Amino acid sequence: MTRRVALFATCLGDQLWPEVVHATAAVLERAGCAVTFDPAQTCCGQPAFNSGFQSEARKVARHFVEVFERADAIVAPSGSCTAMVHRYPQLFPDEPEWKARAEAVAHKTFELSAFLVRELRVTELGASMRARVAWHDACHGLRELGLHAEPRALLAKVKGLELVELQTGETCCGFGGTFAVKFPELSTAMLEHRLRGVDGQRVDVLSAVDSSCLMQIRGRLQRLGSSVRVLHLAEILASR
Repeated sequence: MTRRVALFATCLGDQLWPEVVHATAAVLERAGCAVTFDPAQTCCGQPAFNSGFQSEARKVARHFVEVFERADAIVAPSGSCTAMVHRYPQLFPDEPEWKARAEAVAHKTFELSAFLVRELRVTELGASMRARVAWHDACHGLRELGLHAEPRALLAKVKGLELVELQTGETCCGFGGTFAVKFPELSTAMLEHRLRGVDGQRVDVLSAVDSSCLMQIRGRLQRLGSSVRVLHLAEILASR
């Protein structure tokens, strides 16, 4: 049975990394899904929520629910945005109708790798990439969604790909949304720690499930003159 999937592009995907959105759609279609895209979609509300603007986040959440609540499943190429949608019910503690609607939407909103592996039971997508790929466990995906084995299971099926575990383990890249803006020196120090030893591991590509982390990482690698490419998981899975 074909799964109907509503694609949530996310702000970064829409504005800065559209190739990730296109790759996500291609991967879902390759997995046998019928993908739809509603142009009325906007932000998940995470920037407002993380900055303490609850009423503004609530307004964005209401719009998201109205746009997506008729979808069978909602898939995003982002662990952080997915985690934010999962928080929606707590925005409506005194509004039982909206809380119920938010819970229903949260229940069917998935990060890409989780949807492929947990829901569709798919790991083989016919992808091919001859490269040594280092994997970055983005914080929201790892710590809030429990994503660890899923992206690795997908990468293990990519022909020619050799997975490399970073020497700095599961540490943060230092982005954290507005954290990187408010505390740039600390953010950069965290990132430099995360990237320690990457060049020595002969890495060709560094990948993750979040474009926000990858934007942070790519910017620093470029400043350092590194030859390591930065690609979202969806871009790798869409490769031939």
